[in-house]
Amino acid sequence: MMSVLSELRMQPHVGGYTFWDASAGMRLALSGLVIFVLLCGANLATPLYPALQEQLSLGPMGTTVAFASYVLALLFCLVSIGHWSDHIGRRAALILAVLLGLAGSLVFASAQGLVGLCVGRALQGASVAMATGASAAALRELLPSKPQWASRFTLLASAGGVALGPLLGGLLALLPGGNATPFRVIGAVLLLLLVPLTLLRARPAIALAAPGERGRALAPRAGIIPATAGGEFWMAGLTGFLSFAIFGFVLSLAPGHLSAVFALHSLPLIGLLAGLALLSSSLVQLGNLHGRHVQSSATLALAVALLGLLIGLHYSFLSLVVLSMLLLGAGQGVAFQAAFGAAVDAVPVAEHARTVSAVYVITYLGSTLPVIGLGWAAGVFGLGVSIQVFLLGAILMALALAAVAWRSERLRIPRAGRTVES
Repeated sequence: MMSVLSELRMQPHVGGYTFWDASAGMRLALSGLVIFVLLCGANLATPLYPALQEQLSLGPMGTTVAFASYVLALLFCLVSIGHWSDHIGRRAALILAVLLGLAGSLVFASAQGLVGLCVGRALQGASVAMATGASAAALRELLPSKPQWASRFTLLASAGGVALGPLLGGLLALLPGGNATPFRVIGAVLLLLLVPLTLLRARPAIALAAPGERGRALAPRAGIIPATAGGEFWMAGLTGFLSFAIFGFVLSLAPGHLSAVFALHSLPLIGLLAGLALLSSSLVQLGNLHGRHVQSSATLALAVALLGLLIGLHYSFLSLVVLSMLLLGAGQGVAFQAAFGAAVDAVPVAEHARTVSAVYVITYLGSTLPVIGLGWAAGVFGLGVSIQVFLLGAILMALALAAVAWRSERLRIPRAGRTVES
């Protein structure tokens, strides 16, 4: 523990403690596991929202406020502390993230009202923000000759955690203890993760600040958008914005709407249905799809899936909803993977954590503004009509992004095994 404190003070550790000099493979597994578990814990509540609405008299707006508390805290912390791992080291940043996630899970489990839910969700958001840049940068450093694999592992761990969370939340809520049980279980897992992280021999920070510059190094950065990324950065950010606007709907208001439309009462089934898109997204990222028009084709598939979801919900066609959820996740996974990888590859390694945090700032805005607007509209115009308008807007944005991606792909030619501007 003394070594962790030394890292937090940005000082070299001197002492006779025994450390675990883990292999690169074990470090890869730990880095990915932290963000996976944290995101899994952050999405345990998805199938529980209908019951929480009734128990705590939240309503649609209360549900979206609780959900948005997580995203707003995440956004604030991505901007203010997303670069800390460059200065305190990846290991120390991941330990801080696990501690914040543990606190958030315990607060949410014991919440008796909307304020408690919001505080718990905010702590979870801060933990994911701290882990996002640190985990992605650690994976990139552990795979210096395979940056595409590093980006793929980052997205897979993130999407996998988000996908498993709703299903796991529904299953664990059936155990004694009810809605609090999923958060107690994930808290125990986070406690176990602290053991190898604390014993791990930390690698030096890549930008260790001088004694007089430590406070300035940790201060929030005014400009988080990397200038060298250019159009690749904005394409990744906007694709992520659309993706997470859809996923924000799926993880907040969709469970209650699906339960009402299809008369579903099984919590695991509701969680599985809500998590289908995220599960599909994580599975497609196991592959490595190539092609000149892969990004535009995937974004177009996303638009088609949204149209199918709109029709399936309107006509209560469960099979179409299931197929649309699967296609939605597949299209999102391929499109965001391609855009995310291009943005990361456009910047030097020293800017990787900062770039990842910047992309996710725009990405997570999609889980905030549209979802809060949807919650407000549901209270004014009704949930069904509001969802239809929301899905129509998402379809139009997906078509616009597909057109931009197609035009950009036409201006590129393959050279030396990768795509280069002509």
